[in-house]
Amino acid sequence: MEMFVKKHIKAIQKGDQNAYAEIVELYKDKVYRLCYRMLGNRHEAEDAAQEAFIRAYVNIHTYNPAMKFSSWLYRIATNLSIDKLRKKKPDMYLDEEVSGTDGLTLYSQLPSNDASPEETVESLELQETVQRAIEKLPEKYRSVIVLKYMNDLSLQEISEILDLPIGTVKTRIHRGREALRKHLGHL
Repeated sequence: MEMFVKKHIKAIQKGDQNAYAEIVELYKDKVYRLCYRMLGNRHEAEDAAQEAFIRAYVNIHTYNPAMKFSSWLYRIATNLSIDKLRKKKPDMYLDEEVSGTDGLTLYSQLPSNDASPEETVESLELQETVQRAIEKLPEKYRSVIVLKYMNDLSLQEISEILDLPIGTVKTRIHRGREALRKHLGHL
């Protein structure tokens, strides 16, 4: 199969359009199914598949024979489908007026992402409790916990900052978390 394709690719590169028609016939269903799975719409999938074959033909000189042709073609189809998804317009707009209402838009139907006053107070109390628990940790555990979870540093970065082996850093993080778990077990 792959030898058949490679032989046809060479013929296409020499200008044989019939060879390309055979390649299209061989891959058209697979490329269409790929596009359909990506886009979920028959018409858009047909357009994307057709455009993928056109792009493949136009750019056949960039095809690397060391690669499988199908992988190259599927990558073109996938990228086209992704581009179509990105450009797709929404079916409705949030600033559209909702029919049957007195000027309300879809914005008014969205739930608020803002935390309630109770949730805000609980969050602040929890942060203070965790901070007090971190302050109770021995310095060797506190430093790795703060660097890892408050400053979001990698183990390698913590190792370099504290001039400790990565294994020691991992152990201290583990023991620090266990100590925090004991302090915060009531939550």
